[in-house]
Amino acid sequence: MPPAPESARPGRKRNEASRTAILTAAWELTVELGYPGLTVEGIAARAGTGKQTVYRWWPSKADVLLDALVLKADVQIGLEDHGGYAADLRQFLDRSFMLALDPSVMRVMRTLMAQAQIDPKFGTCFREQFLARRRAAFEVLTSRAVERGDFPTGRSPVLDARIVFGLLWYEVLAAPPPLGSSPIGEPHRALVDALIDLLTRSLVQEGPA
Repeated sequence: MPPAPESARPGRKRNEASRTAILTAAWELTVELGYPGLTVEGIAARAGTGKQTVYRWWPSKADVLLDALVLKADVQIGLEDHGGYAADLRQFLDRSFMLALDPSVMRVMRTLMAQAQIDPKFGTCFREQFLARRRAAFEVLTSRAVERGDFPTGRSPVLDARIVFGLLWYEVLAAPPPLGSSPIGEPHRALVDALIDLLTRSLVQEGPA
């Protein structure tokens, strides 16, 4: 599994209980108030800590929320070895879609993606700490399949990662389910089934007759 996210800036070692309280507070307040209503002062008050403690560890409210999203993805998706590439994909894709299409997570992901477009510095952090991290998690599955010898012939792990996350982000940004609906209903289960069928299919180049 990719290493745990590190502090956005140097300073004293984080107190884990305070860190958890701050991340939880940022997430809850975003869900309750929306991103415009989220403030560092509000995060600190909800977490029972000082504003300077938040700023010591994160440059902005967006960075706090990003750290919370990274942690949630690492914990809830997982990279357990199920003995075969198709089974590994099933768990990874089911959990990835279920997490991303949860209404609160979807709201946070859309917020952070928008912030990444208008704040270049945060955009770099978002790409490095979340997008690249999710691709690295997918690469764990493909590397494991290569070592086992069950990675489909002719496929590209890099291209397959783009297919997976391109489709996932399309669902989050352009075709999200109605808020309040089941995170992953029949259309998305069918989508996961189709993805697994596609990603486990060999692309054997036939030679001349």
